[in-house]
Amino acid sequence: MFDDLSEIDAATAVRCARTLLRRPLLRADGPDGELLTLVYRHRAALQDLFARLLGYRLVVERRFARLYKSGPGADDSRGVLGMSPRGYAYVALTMAVLTGVGRQALLSRLVADIRAAAVEAGLTVVDDVADRRALTAALRHLVSLGVLHETEGTVDVQAEALITIDTDLLGQLLTGPVAEADSPARLVELAARPGPRGVEHAVRRKLVENPVVLYADLPPEQAEWLRRNQRKETALLETCFGLHTECRVEGVLAADPEDYLTDLYFPGTSTVARIALLALPELLDTDPRPDGRHVVVPARLRTVCARLVEDYPTAWSKQFTEDLDRLVDEVLELLRRMGLAVASADGWLLNAAAHRWLPSPDGDPERDVEPVVVPDVPSWSLFDEETA
Repeated sequence: MFDDLSEIDAATAVRCARTLLRRPLLRADGPDGELLTLVYRHRAALQDLFARLLGYRLVVERRFARLYKSGPGADDSRGVLGMSPRGYAYVALTMAVLTGVGRQALLSRLVADIRAAAVEAGLTVVDDVADRRALTAALRHLVSLGVLHETEGTVDVQAEALITIDTDLLGQLLTGPVAEADSPARLVELAARPGPRGVEHAVRRKLVENPVVLYADLPPEQAEWLRRNQRKETALLETCFGLHTECRVEGVLAADPEDYLTDLYFPGTSTVARIALLALPELLDTDPRPDGRHVVVPARLRTVCARLVEDYPTAWSKQFTEDLDRLVDEVLELLRRMGLAVASADGWLLNAAAHRWLPSPDGDPERDVEPVVVPDVPSWSLFDEETA
């Protein structure tokens, strides 16, 4: 892909490609904004790279770069952390309202217009804590993207502020073909369409965007293509995006050795992440199904979590130890977002990739106590010897 570039320029182009995958809307005044100059310099090579390998369109300007990715389709495991479905609805409504606001607006007027648009769209608007929280989360997300700027005051639906709108960035946010869709479901379907090369682009997008790709989850034609092109794809992903792949009978795992492309870390330091890690050995000690997955009944996971909380009561956050049902739900959600678990009629299914994170403890810190070694002390001392 980079035959026309020097070794240094090729390495720079790979760095820029990784940055765009992590931040599809790259701004000069945002995170990693210092790389925008390099992206602009190598825009031709990067546009060709994304178009050929993934079927993505890349727009590069002096102030920003926008990589138009495909939508996730029905998969809701990847999204903005902490954003509720109502928050996403408010993001869409806010973007629609902003198209007719102009360059600046008072927050109170903007909130009133958003709620009016929600009523017009058939949504029930109740001015309670949950609704205000969802609307605030939507506005703060647009602030983080650089579309909204807090000129005076801060975004809080209960306070006043002067908001400036970056109309250039606003016009770059939407990626789905809104004009072609006649329903929300149709828009989700169209946004997730494969690229011009069909199966090739569809599979490669999954390898780049998801930590685990299982053959059992792919349509037959995509699974067959991936089996035939494993080696070529491994070299391609490492050369162009710095990803290392692990190929197994069940599927392919793509990992970033620098953890830059990772938006969700596992193992982690939180209570939920540590308990999920420690629960894996017991959840995986059953015989797998023919597809390599292990059936996990929620009641069993609850028992495992309860035992871990009881054995090490001071190691966990109180908000989870006092609400065991919430802890179980959070553990399952983390495993689902990591691509390690899927819901089924039998409960939950852990895939074979979970074996990669099986911990190997050195011992039980509560029970294994190292014996104290007391050195032999002579009956005499130097002071006695000097006195003598």
